[in-house]
Amino acid sequence: MVVDDWILNILVPPTCIALLLFILPPYLLFKITYFVLRSLLKENVAGKVILITGASSGIGEHIAYEYGRRGARLALVARRENRLKEVAQRALSLGSPQVITIPADVSIIKDCQRFVDCTVNHFGRLDHLVNNAGIVPVCLFEHATDITNFAPAMDINLWGSAYGTYFAIPHLRKSRGKIIAIASSAGWLPTPRMMFYNASKAAVISLYESLRTELGKDIGITIVTPGLVESEMTQGKFLSKEGKMILDQEIRDVQVSLMPIRSVSEAAKSIVNSACRGDPHLTEPAWIRTTFYLQILCPQLLEYLNRWTLMSGNSERDTISKKLLQLSCLKKFLYPESVRNPTLKPN
Repeated sequence: MVVDDWILNILVPPTCIALLLFILPPYLLFKITYFVLRSLLKENVAGKVILITGASSGIGEHIAYEYGRRGARLALVARRENRLKEVAQRALSLGSPQVITIPADVSIIKDCQRFVDCTVNHFGRLDHLVNNAGIVPVCLFEHATDITNFAPAMDINLWGSAYGTYFAIPHLRKSRGKIIAIASSAGWLPTPRMMFYNASKAAVISLYESLRTELGKDIGITIVTPGLVESEMTQGKFLSKEGKMILDQEIRDVQVSLMPIRSVSEAAKSIVNSACRGDPHLTEPAWIRTTFYLQILCPQLLEYLNRWTLMSGNSERDTISKKLLQLSCLKKFLYPESVRNPTLKPN
């Protein structure tokens, strides 16, 4: 007997709701208890080997400092060799016993194999892989002069993460190690001008959710979905429609508006704490998670608000979102000094 779809459409939703109401209380109790237990048994990373991509600035840089303070040995990867060396020196001064730098481009598969091999050959093991490298294209879809200029968003944000993970898995299996995947809350938010970035981060979230199911308990995976964090991106560094990296603080003000920007050092501390606890997910700051539930429960409302604030106005650079920021006079309270002045570096 073939069950018609209309029968399932009638029976499945109320059945799932009833099961959810029955299961939810004990499940939440289990989650709280398990969180407390993980916090008490948090991993000590002193002497362990941590490989971090995108380590020359922003979240990756400060994750390196946080692991360094805890006595971890570091392999730092990015394209800018001079910046990597500066980060390495500071990580050493903060307490890391040993740091190596590996200039590489995560969008090139041979580079990814090389930096994993270099790390394991040098240290003899790998304990944590932090996939952080990423770029942010900003452009209205119809304004793109050559849509292939935005291919690096997927090449770096998605494939750059997948390549390194692929080569690291055999070594992480041996150490019962962890993967820390830096995705973004943009992965569920319908933000204009950022559709390629949003799509790449949604793909990262899906990749690691599926990979966690495949790997089971052999390798821990923490998926991090930050909101706005002090970085080169929040300073206004974007991939333009011409395919070039530019600094555009006007468009930054349009996109960020009245959203508070999280201190990068505090975000890095939360991320490393979460990884050491073995959390499956971390949204930083935590209140950003409410946007996920808004997107599930009332997506049309979120879509309308984003369109009204980010698209309405006299021009692309004079939107409601930018006017709200200017009229409120709150910029100096919401944006850290390093974000308002790109010549300064975050502490």
